[in-house]
Amino acid sequence: MTNSTNCNNSLKLSYNVQLVQVIIYATIFPFGAIFNVLALWVFCCKLKKWTETRVYMINLVIADCSVVCTLPFTIYFLWNDWHRDTLCLTIQSIYLINMSMSIYIITVISVDRYIAIKFPLKAKSLRSPWKAALICGLLWVSTITGLIVKQRRNERFCFQKLSTKPSTGFLYLFIFIFLIPLIIVCFCSMHIIRSLKKKIISNSHKNKLIEKAIYIVSANMIVFIVCFLPVQIGMLARFVMEKNLVNCLAIQKIRTFITVSTCIANSNCCMDAICYYFVAKEFQEASFFHKPKSHHSETKQTPTSQLRTFEMLV
Repeated sequence: MTNSTNCNNSLKLSYNVQLVQVIIYATIFPFGAIFNVLALWVFCCKLKKWTETRVYMINLVIADCSVVCTLPFTIYFLWNDWHRDTLCLTIQSIYLINMSMSIYIITVISVDRYIAIKFPLKAKSLRSPWKAALICGLLWVSTITGLIVKQRRNERFCFQKLSTKPSTGFLYLFIFIFLIPLIIVCFCSMHIIRSLKKKIISNSHKNKLIEKAIYIVSANMIVFIVCFLPVQIGMLARFVMEKNLVNCLAIQKIRTFITVSTCIANSNCCMDAICYYFVAKEFQEASFFHKPKSHHSETKQTPTSQLRTFEMLV
């Protein structure tokens, strides 16, 4: 208890670290807001056909946009050492719920792509827009319920953990909100990429669609790992340190690392929005294959099915 009490003041972030945090969030907020609003407009208004991808993407945009909207409050709370009042708990709940939903929906999209490419015949019965909507609805309900129950309430300041007492709910969050999704995303993405590479043949038009799909799947997996892995490693390291009563200086350094890596994790809201752009762009380009091509044997290879394959993957 004495060690925990003595550490409370030493774990405060330095002015320079707080300044970097404010600058990064102030950069993420306007770009994230603009990109996500545009993405929401594209997926709600510009695309005519309702697909599983469209349903998942709309939910992902909503989650990311909600995270972006909490960033100004987060900056203010952190800069002013805001106490954990009702406003703090509300903003913190919105942040945690939507960040978790962003991870879950990315995971579900990976599974959906995996089913589409590995089991194309079963995919017709397993996948549909209304089933995608049902899955998203269940995820929202379970995530809101789980995180409200597990939310840490014994800290003094908002969005800060200054005590060195190990959080009992951390392992639950680490395993179910990061580790399992990470394994699923990597497993599905690697199998999808491997399967797509096997489909590359001499047909140049089909190759372009497959190569673009590979780039999108690869980019999504890399963005997921780069954004979320550092902060989770940092929090796991802090949990181990607190369990083993490591000195305050070491915990202070890992807290600084967690602060910076959290900024990287929050930048995922912008990175996802960039991916939305490429998905929408590829949909428009893929629609080219609906147009008949005369005097070419390539037209015998069902351009509509090529587009449908691409839609299932992005």
